Amino acid sequence: MTIPLSRTQLALFFILLCPVNIIGLWWAVGSPLVMDPNSICRKTKRLAGKQAELCQNQPEIVHEVAKGAKLGVRECQYQFRFRRWNCTSQNKYFGKILQQDIRETAFVYAITAAGVTHTVTQACSMGELLQCGCEATRSRAPPRPASSSSSTTTSGEGVKWEWGGCGDDVEFGYEKSKQFMDAKRKKGKSDIRTLIDLHNNEAGRLAVRNYMRTECKCHGLSGSCTLRTCWKKMPHFREVGDRLLERFNGASKVMGGNDGKTLVPVGQNIKPPDKQDLIYSAESPDFCSPNRKTGSLGTRGRMCNSTAMDVSGCDLLCCERGYRDETVVFEENCLCRFHWCCVVQCKKCSVRKELSLCH
Repeated sequence: MTIPLSRTQLALFFILLCPVNIIGLWWAVGSPLVMDPNSICRKTKRLAGKQAELCQNQPEIVHEVAKGAKLGVRECQYQFRFRRWNCTSQNKYFGKILQQDIRETAFVYAITAAGVTHTVTQACSMGELLQCGCEATRSRAPPRPASSSSSTTTSGEGVKWEWGGCGDDVEFGYEKSKQFMDAKRKKGKSDIRTLIDLHNNEAGRLAVRNYMRTECKCHGLSGSCTLRTCWKKMPHFREVGDRLLERFNGASKVMGGNDGKTLVPVGQNIKPPDKQDLIYSAESPDFCSPNRKTGSLGTRGRMCNSTAMDVSGCDLLCCERGYRDETVVFEENCLCRFHWCCVVQCKKCSVRKELSLCH
C-alpha cells in the first residue's frame, strides 16, 4: 500500500534522496516513508549505482534495510534518552545535525549501519529473504586439534558437539549494509567528511559482526547432554547500542592528513583510532538552547532527575538554568486478572507522579 505524502514531505524526500546524505533519507522523513521501499526506490536515478541496483533487483532487501534504519533510530533514542540531545529525528532541524562532523553524527551513522546489518541478517535466519538463509556451517568445521578430521569434537568432559542449527549469516547482512550505506560520494571538498562517515559506518557494522556468540542445544536421553549442537548468533541489538555508546564516549577527534586521503588524530602522542572507534572532526554544540544552525532543540521542558549526578541530572541536563517540580496524574492498567480462556481484564488506577522539568 502506498502512503500519500504531503508536498513538504515529498520535497524533503527528494532533497534527501541523494548519495551524499543517505542517512538523512532514513532518519528525517518519518516512519511511513521509512517502511515503504517503493517510495524509497522511486527515484533510483538519484541513488548511487549499488543502491539503484538493490532497488531495481532486490526491493525486498531494501525493505529490510529500511527496517534496520528504524531499529537504529529507536536504539539511538534509548541510548540518548537522558542527554541534552536525545536523538529526536522527526523535526525540521535534524538535518543540521547530519551536516556536522560531531560525535552525535558519528553515533547516528554507526547505529544506522549496525541496524541494517542486524535486520538483514535476522531476515536471512527467519527465511524471509530468498537470497540468503542460515550460515553455511558445512564449510566451517568446529574447533578441534589439527590432527583431527572429524566434523564433531569432544570436550574434556566427554561431551561431543558439532556445528548445526541455524546460525546467523552475518556476512550477508554486513555486505548488504556496506553496499547500501557506503554509497560512492562525490569527490572534492567532501573527501575528509566522506572518510569520517565511512569509518563510522564500518564501526557500526563491526559492533555486530565482531561480537557473534555461540549458542548450543543439548541432546541425549533423560536430560543428559551427550551431544551438543552449536551455532553462531548475533549479539542482542541492545548490546550493540551499549557498545557503540561506549565508543561515543571515547570518540577520537581527527583531521585530514596532508595527502587529503587519510585521517590523523588531533593532538600529540594520541593513538590512532582503530576500526571500531567512532571519530569526529568538530566539537559538538552544548545543545542547551534552540539553535536552527546547529539543529539544537534546547532542553527547556525536558524531564530530569533531581538527585542524579550524571548526564540525566537536572544540573547538567538543564544547563544550570534550574528546574521546577510538577505533579502529574495519569491512568494505568492495574489489578489485571486472566480469565479462561483467553482474556485479560484490568481496572484503571490513577497514579500520581512527581516530575522535575527543566526551566
